[in-house]
Amino acid sequence: MSPAPTTPPSTPADPPRTPPGPAHTSTTPFGALPRHASAPKDTAGAPSRRTDASEEATDVRSRHATASGDRAGLPSGRAGAAPGAAPRGGAVAGGWTGYAAAAWAATYGVVALFWTMTGTGYPFGGPASGGDAPVLRGIPAEIAAPVFAGVLLATSVAVLAMAGRHAVRLRGLPRAALLTFGYAVALSLMVLVPGADLLALTGYAPMLILGAPFGWPKGIDYSTVFDWSLLNQAWSLAGGFLVGAAVLSWQRRGRGACGRCGRDGDVPAAARARTAAWARRATAAAVVIPLLYSVSRLAWLAGIPLGIDRAMLRGLHESGGVWAGAGLATFAVVGAVLTLGLVQRWGEVFPRWMPVIAGRRVPVLLAVIPAAYVSPVVFAAGLGIVTSPAMWHLTGYSTVLMITHVLWPLWGVALAVATYGYHLRRRTACRACGRKG
Repeated sequence: MSPAPTTPPSTPADPPRTPPGPAHTSTTPFGALPRHASAPKDTAGAPSRRTDASEEATDVRSRHATASGDRAGLPSGRAGAAPGAAPRGGAVAGGWTGYAAAAWAATYGVVALFWTMTGTGYPFGGPASGGDAPVLRGIPAEIAAPVFAGVLLATSVAVLAMAGRHAVRLRGLPRAALLTFGYAVALSLMVLVPGADLLALTGYAPMLILGAPFGWPKGIDYSTVFDWSLLNQAWSLAGGFLVGAAVLSWQRRGRGACGRCGRDGDVPAAARARTAAWARRATAAAVVIPLLYSVSRLAWLAGIPLGIDRAMLRGLHESGGVWAGAGLATFAVVGAVLTLGLVQRWGEVFPRWMPVIAGRRVPVLLAVIPAAYVSPVVFAAGLGIVTSPAMWHLTGYSTVLMITHVLWPLWGVALAVATYGYHLRRRTACRACGRKG
């Protein structure tokens, strides 16, 4: 039987309890180890106890995160933040949009009650009020004002119930009914209440701003440009965005997704490729339609009666209306070029010919915010023009030009889809949930 070795081998599971051995070992508080080995973190029994304690603490944190996720409407095991990151409760619970939308609707509802009780101030409903809302123009104020007030006050209660960590949790038909009501109100405020004059002001704004110090265009009374009806249209559009954002956040949280970004997991590459494909098609439509409109207006400026008779062209030149049309056409051309950037490289990185900012990444919101504003305004303007009885009785106006106006609602939808695709393509990991794609 061979003699036992003088110095037993050293392993992390059974560390030696004898003094250091030969010269090829080094001395540590845990005994003799080879020079290439690293010291274990604790004695033989301690790692097991520490691991058990760590696993127990992790399990407690996991149960706490699961409970928090359930309360916030998130999937089990997720507390709304990336692993290792501090959760952002406001984003997970819907943020401030629900409360802001409730405050907006309640305030505007009280104003509508004033219209109802006094019989004055109602800004929509045709020539008497100066408004051109496509749906509301034919409804008398004594009927529309109380309906407006009732819907807005009901909306304030609904979006308040959707806000924050204590939002109502519904399933089935009640949930579908509340979502339908919320989205119907939001869309109505964005595309049914505004009229064509909001888009016209957007197109004329550069000309009005640059020409105001020089008294040009002549004869412009700015008190009639920024009238009561136009201000209410802009206010309704802003409220529509707020209500829509609040309802969308509640819907996302109800299905276990992040209330901020809508992700319920990392988006696969195949889904991103499909998004890019339909976004390119929508972008093409959003580029072509405004160019079709602008061709005729620029031709009129050049003295070419494209789509109209010479008597109408002469009247436009004498009244100066041809310059207004050219201003809108220029706005449409610029918008078409910028829309093209939603699918081009220069829409993500500033081109080299641009001073100071060349080569820098284009902020996502710099493209998304203007396009998100223009898309409902264009849709509303197109709807207002198409439903206007006077539009279909114009003399000297060809059917081809009418078609360019009929396509405006499609322009608005296409621009919205293209903008959403751009947003999905360029967005980074969510700061609230940490998900990507």
